Amino acid sequence: MQIKLVVPAALAIAAAVSPAYAGKTLDAVKARGQLVCGVNTSGPGFSNADSQGKWTGLDVDFCRAVAAAVLSDASKVKFVPLNSQQRFTSLQAGEIDVLSRNSTWTLTRDASLGVEFTGINYFDGQGFMVPKKLNIASAKKMNGATVCVQAGTTSEKNVADYFGASNMKYKPVVFDTAEAITSAFFAGRCQVYTTDMSDLAGARTKAPKADDYVILPEVISKEPLGPSVRRGDDEWFQIVRWTLFAMIEAEEDGLTQANVDQQKASNKDPNVQRFLGVSEDTGKLLGLDKEWAYRIVKQVGNYGESFERNLGPKTPIGLPRGVNNLWTKGGLMYAPPIR
Repeated sequence: MQIKLVVPAALAIAAAVSPAYAGKTLDAVKARGQLVCGVNTSGPGFSNADSQGKWTGLDVDFCRAVAAAVLSDASKVKFVPLNSQQRFTSLQAGEIDVLSRNSTWTLTRDASLGVEFTGINYFDGQGFMVPKKLNIASAKKMNGATVCVQAGTTSEKNVADYFGASNMKYKPVVFDTAEAITSAFFAGRCQVYTTDMSDLAGARTKAPKADDYVILPEVISKEPLGPSVRRGDDEWFQIVRWTLFAMIEAEEDGLTQANVDQQKASNKDPNVQRFLGVSEDTGKLLGLDKEWAYRIVKQVGNYGESFERNLGPKTPIGLPRGVNNLWTKGGLMYAPPIR
């Protein structure tokens, strides 16, 4: 007679949940004692260095959040500025651990470059900026224009598609870096500057007179921006992905840099206790300790805090949250449960 052993569901689930194995990237980062993060050479609001070499921006904050989770110290990051043509090659070659450089997630990049996008930290779209003196109110009035665009970006293909579909002609003026484009555009070498809307807002802050330039209303593409890692290290991929989710969920739970210690001591919400490592150890599933998410909030802040100090209405860039608000507030930012 054959005896069938029935395993209770709870025990089966418990058996399936085991600590993660450390991946090669995690081992290398810990041995080095520093995260190497690829960022934009100059992207106001996303990654930008001041005259003292201090980096700030939404993408910079994300790098620091990964360092807080992995190395317990958000300051242990080496920032490597990369132009659009260097970024994925540098990641593939192992010169950086994470690419956090306002890069668009596309099928081609995801499937053919040997990299994996870990999520979306900014929903964007491509637009156009023109000098106000040209009196251009719509992108449909740009037939024959000279257009500044950055090499190696989705913007090159998008602008060609847009002008072709609109039965208009244009003359592309191509540059390798954002700094070169802004200098050329403000010097009058081209009539139109095209890139992501957030980049245009950042570039306008560097104009001699910002009010002399207008961003046209048309948005011609979807540009979901997010960090990426090398393919082949699933453990590292999970750590980077859940770092982003932790910043989003922290905002959902009302956890901020200012209140996280008080919340850790007094909040009895099971989700908050789990998130902060009070009741459960989710870190072991990622190869981290139980306070990995707590440190992200304490040392860097939640997603909303990062957005507001780098891109929000009170900054020179002055962008509204819009679709980058939480899903509970009409936006698209949504994180799977940390449990």
